[in-house]
Amino acid sequence: MSPQAWPAIWLTLQLAATSTALLLLLATPVAWWLSRTRSVWRAPISAVLTLPLVLPPTVLGFYLLVLMGPQGMLGQLTQALGWGVLSFTFSGLVIGAVIFSLPFAVQPIQHAFEAMGTRPMEVAATLGAKPLDAFFSVALPLAKPGLLTAAILSFAHTVGEFGVVLMIGGNIPGQTRVISTQIYGHVEAMEYAQAHALAAGMLVFSFAVLMVLAVLRSRASKVTP
Repeated sequence: MSPQAWPAIWLTLQLAATSTALLLLLATPVAWWLSRTRSVWRAPISAVLTLPLVLPPTVLGFYLLVLMGPQGMLGQLTQALGWGVLSFTFSGLVIGAVIFSLPFAVQPIQHAFEAMGTRPMEVAATLGAKPLDAFFSVALPLAKPGLLTAAILSFAHTVGEFGVVLMIGGNIPGQTRVISTQIYGHVEAMEYAQAHALAAGMLVFSFAVLMVLAVLRSRASKVTP
């Protein structure tokens, strides 16, 4: 493995860990609302959150690049705050990763909340628990498998993302160059041995993620009556 691969691996892990933590914080209340609400806004909001699953990554990356650019709404706001533009920065990569991986976090947590039903919260309410207390002491523990699945999928999806990362961050060494763009750079330079080493590592990582998810689902099915 080439020496320049290690900074890309480290940056990838930083990006995946940061975005996964933010995704869990953002996706959990959204998933709870989607699993409980009967609002007419449920369907359109759910569709918006699911868009990254069907949109080509380059399309999403392009609009995020425009949004974060000097003339974009977010870009103008960050410049007014003295932060500069977020495109081609690690912060911009985090924003892109969170948006692109949002369905992978929301859906497992939402399904876990829906599978839980309303009975546990009703019982907690009859025992005097306030809604917020019941959410943290009852709903979240029962939804733990969904939360774990969301964390694993979000982390793995961020590690393997290419299109959005390339559009928003480019391929700047030490700043926005992650594993996927490092492989792309090796292939462009016809350094197939180095590309193979990283690609093989990604293949093993992806297989391990699928195995972990399979084990978790198997255990969950045994626990569920």
